Amino acid sequence: MGLNDTDVKTRILLSAKRLFAKQGYEGTSVRQICEEANANIALVSYHFGGKEKVFEAIFEQFYPGSEEAFNQYEDELKNPVEGLTLIVREIVAFTINDKELSDIIQQELTLQSPRMETVQASLSPVWFKVKELLERGKEEGVFHFDSLTVAFLTVMGVTLSHKRFHSVNVWLKNHDGFIPDSYPDQAARFVLQGLGVKLNS
Repeated sequence: MGLNDTDVKTRILLSAKRLFAKQGYEGTSVRQICEEANANIALVSYHFGGKEKVFEAIFEQFYPGSEEAFNQYEDELKNPVEGLTLIVREIVAFTINDKELSDIIQQELTLQSPRMETVQASLSPVWFKVKELLERGKEEGVFHFDSLTVAFLTVMGVTLSHKRFHSVNVWLKNHDGFIPDSYPDQAARFVLQGLGVKLNS
């Protein structure tokens, strides 16, 4: 594949990601994607095989939570506290740094769309690892909780709650209107304290 082919494929994926996040999958046409990408409309079929395959390619290209991605953190993930800290930080950082893909995920899960299988296939390695770390941490006596379901939902809630920031800011009266850079670390500490881990101040 030539350099120009790679460039146009990337432009198509980035344009599709922007448009899917802004107006939804169903509300976005192939023509709009190609206009945004400054690409010939025939190239979507040529490079991807249609809009649905573009959607799948976005996750393959930009979602960081694949099984292979865990290999570089093998040592940290052996320890339930270090592993859960890492994953919470990474989830929060991802949802802040790639708001477009995070918004797409949220939309698709909320709608229970026909693309759920693609979304869940990407998310599953991360959330199965969270479940595994919670179970292992409880077995080792470092996490303290009564219900795995409640613990899991709490971890998920803390890591994703900032997605609602602009909706709830009317009650917070946060006139700065931003989430602090330290939020990933604060979220991880909050989760661990909720699980009964004694942390150094």
